[in-house]
Amino acid sequence: MELSIDVLVILFFVALAAGFIDAIAGGGGMLTVPALLSVGIPPAQALATNKLQSSFGSFSASWYFVRNGLVNLKQMRLAIGCTFAGSAIGAVLVQYIDASVLTSLIPILLVCISLYFLLSPNIGTGGGGTPKLSEAAFAFSVGTSIGFYDGFFGPGTGSFFTICFVVIAQLGLVEATARTKVLNFTSNIAALILFILAGLPVWKVGLIMAVGGFMGARLGAHVVISKGQRFIRPMVVIMSMGMAIKLLWQQHPQWFQLVF
Repeated sequence: MELSIDVLVILFFVALAAGFIDAIAGGGGMLTVPALLSVGIPPAQALATNKLQSSFGSFSASWYFVRNGLVNLKQMRLAIGCTFAGSAIGAVLVQYIDASVLTSLIPILLVCISLYFLLSPNIGTGGGGTPKLSEAAFAFSVGTSIGFYDGFFGPGTGSFFTICFVVIAQLGLVEATARTKVLNFTSNIAALILFILAGLPVWKVGLIMAVGGFMGARLGAHVVISKGQRFIRPMVVIMSMGMAIKLLWQQHPQWFQLVF
């Protein structure tokens, strides 16, 4: 499809902003998916194109964290493999299974995550506690299940990974965010491969947005390292609550009509 230069420039900056937000707290798709739909790209192609551009953003943030020593890829290889497998399975099954149950449940979980971070001022400040699961058990349970969720549905994946790294793996919030981006990139790539095989991405749009997402994610990753927990925590709260409200608005617009 052909889009004007003006529209492509706008999509570039939307992706830049989304990449920045996504590197810190997740939820960049709240900006990019509606933007893609608003310019007339059909839903299936919009989701595939979003996976294309977000893969570049999550790679940019992941690589920055690896280069700065926050992530040891060798240590995470089992979690990476489980996340990839889970995402691939989810991307296949979403074509055959009704996702309506998830659409009702996820806003509740996102609200719980935001309240948990909001009401626990010391959460993720230092890490160093005793992990509640071994690394292998964490990889098979958390990596596979959240990877599956990202391939199957998606919203809030970053928040779910982060809360698991903080609460279960007992990591500090900065390290949890860094590891989250590695697994987020893994699940993005797995789903993207299947979307490419189906011929769904709009390549011109996706690659232009990928440049913006790559740049935004690089800036966001720098903020994570330089600002640390005091910046990540409010962003996780804001983005989790924002995603929950957006999903509830889509599911129950009548509730918001009563309010407004």
